[in-house]
Amino acid sequence: MTALPRGCAGADQAVLERALSVAQAAAREAAAAIVPLFRSQGLEVEHKDDDSPVTIADRNAEAIIRRHIGQAFPGHRIWGEEYGGEPSAEGWQWLVDPLDGTKSFVRGNPVFSTQIALWHDGQPVLGLSHVPVGGECAWAVRGRGAFIDGQPVRVGAGTKLAQAAVSIGNVASLAADARAWAGLSGIARGAWRLRGYGDYLHYHLLARGGIDAVVESDVGILDIAALCLLVTEAGGVFTDLACGPVGFHTHSVLAAATPRLHADLARRLGGAGDP
Repeated sequence: MTALPRGCAGADQAVLERALSVAQAAAREAAAAIVPLFRSQGLEVEHKDDDSPVTIADRNAEAIIRRHIGQAFPGHRIWGEEYGGEPSAEGWQWLVDPLDGTKSFVRGNPVFSTQIALWHDGQPVLGLSHVPVGGECAWAVRGRGAFIDGQPVRVGAGTKLAQAAVSIGNVASLAADARAWAGLSGIARGAWRLRGYGDYLHYHLLARGGIDAVVESDVGILDIAALCLLVTEAGGVFTDLACGPVGFHTHSVLAAATPRLHADLARRLGGAGDP
């Protein structure tokens, strides 16, 4: 484990040091349960009430993560994608998406990850994003920077759309807003490069300076609870599409490497809000 620097306003140093170690160990064990099922024959896929897919890999991975957290921090709350929980604005709470990108997983596409975040009094203080296939591990602790595979990362310095690489995620709700959709069209025409990397990948790329912005209108907080801290600790700006701060009820993302680029994108999108 990479040693943590001293000082963390609003949270306990010893808790965060141990929490990072626990999250890393939990993610590695979860990956060991996920990878053998990837592209396996006969994997059963069920569908939740919202029609999103779920497999035994999702459930086993979350059970592993919950065990690690429960043993290390029995007094902490846990809110997970598969076994539920309640958001709390008081005390310590873990937010877990054991297999973010299940739709990719079941189609045999390797763009999926394990997301583990620790929030304190309703604010993210630790985030870990682990990629089972390949093992890339990104993490951030509030006030201490962002790291990928143990190396510090930093967002790019670009401020102009004409020089920016922009990644588009799920934008179904944004497409229903005529003004925002027109704004996104303008962004597509004006950007240096437009791609749709999706899920964890475009946030890792943004944090390390590989792209300059991400636009999504349909996410859940468990998808981004860790990634929002990764981007901001790498020096970026991360809000919802209405430029509001990330919270338990956030359902959209506007993230950019610099405040100037973020403001330009927000203006073009016309203040599109969460659905």
